[in-house]
Amino acid sequence: MQRILMKKTIVLGFLFFYVLPVLGQEGFLFEKNVDKVVIPFKFINNLIFIPIKVNGVELNFLMDSGVEETILFSMEDKKEVSFFNVEKITLRGLGSEESIEGLKSRNNTLEINGLKSTNHLLYIVLDQSFNLSYHIGIPVNGIIGYNFLKSNLVEINYERRRITVHRDNPKTRNKIEKRYQHVPITIERAKPYVTGSVVINSSVIPVKLLIDVGNSDAVWLFQNESKKIDVPEKNFEDYLGKGFSGDVLGKRALIEKFTMSKFEFKNPIIAFPDTISIRHVTMVTNRSGSVGSEILKRFSVIFDYPNKKMFLKKNRSFYAPFGYNKSGIELQHYGLQWVQETVHLETIPIIKSDDLSFKNSENGNNFKYKFELKPVYIIVNVRKNSAAALIGLQKGDVLVSINKIPAYKYSLEKINSLLKSEEEKWITIEVDRDSNILKFKFQLLNVL
Repeated sequence: MQRILMKKTIVLGFLFFYVLPVLGQEGFLFEKNVDKVVIPFKFINNLIFIPIKVNGVELNFLMDSGVEETILFSMEDKKEVSFFNVEKITLRGLGSEESIEGLKSRNNTLEINGLKSTNHLLYIVLDQSFNLSYHIGIPVNGIIGYNFLKSNLVEINYERRRITVHRDNPKTRNKIEKRYQHVPITIERAKPYVTGSVVINSSVIPVKLLIDVGNSDAVWLFQNESKKIDVPEKNFEDYLGKGFSGDVLGKRALIEKFTMSKFEFKNPIIAFPDTISIRHVTMVTNRSGSVGSEILKRFSVIFDYPNKKMFLKKNRSFYAPFGYNKSGIELQHYGLQWVQETVHLETIPIIKSDDLSFKNSENGNNFKYKFELKPVYIIVNVRKNSAAALIGLQKGDVLVSINKIPAYKYSLEKINSLLKSEEEKWITIEVDRDSNILKFKFQLLNVL
């Protein structure tokens, strides 16, 4: 890997990223005689993950319309990837901590199912502590946004868990125009924005929002007294996400209504990030916040960046209620453990008879033990005054079981879904704290 030690400062963030535009990249282009590319995706915690080959090696990417540049991280297990024209930079973004070191690499090739991007610019995070895999539960090696979306019609079908990239032609466009609701958008600093309104304390407030597929919440709003964007009195402090510069903190509250185009959502749960967490964010004019996947997943969405349009069509999730983590605990992967499991085997012994023929005896039962690697989960944050905090769960507790089921039998996504249950269920949790097994029981109460 060639390294040119020129040091620059780039402003990046997750769930948003902010960098200066870089010219010369054409985005993803179709291979010859290909007009449509279908890409299955994994949908975990309201986030989309797709496989993309980088210089011939397949990596797993989070798709995020709030990102301009393509960012790589967690590359310790992907040392076979070669990078070109490398220089040293500084990365800074969402969160309250300081900037981190990274690399910039030019002239890379990215490929996916008949689409190819050449001369692709990559930003590489060197800090191994920034690792989304721990929070998601699957390997995640990077984030991609504008360069994937900017050149074609990109359809996200949340119900079928697939992205379809269409070559723009009259037949395809006519079909879309007939079936979808057209929503005007603007593209500013390589990111899409939409206008809408929120109702807070009975006041209707117009808002301009970043369309952010990489934000798992419904809506983020930035507090602004002059626009009457204030946190409702009934709220709670919460962990909102992970940024390059540390944890993103803020408050959650329920508002009366959110409207985007002709679509209305009653009683959505809104996040209000604190001013420290967004201090490095460079705002476009009149921006009030973001609309995220908790809203977008209720549609089939088509992005048409060249014509500054978004197309929406309701799906079966449109009227689903809005939820949040009622427990107050944030979990992440904490490595792997060997687990001994008993496998039941049915066998049919064969016995030799007097006439030298063979007969089957009655079925016998055998057991075989096998060892498998299973995930370990640890509590990384406990929300103040939450159900978990009030009963004594602590940061650093390692999960042993949930409702008498070993924790390793759950995926991280399944646990998070359980903790967001609409019903006010009782949860029993066992944890390992300093080699002592402790048992806790609490109810998932709705505090909003």
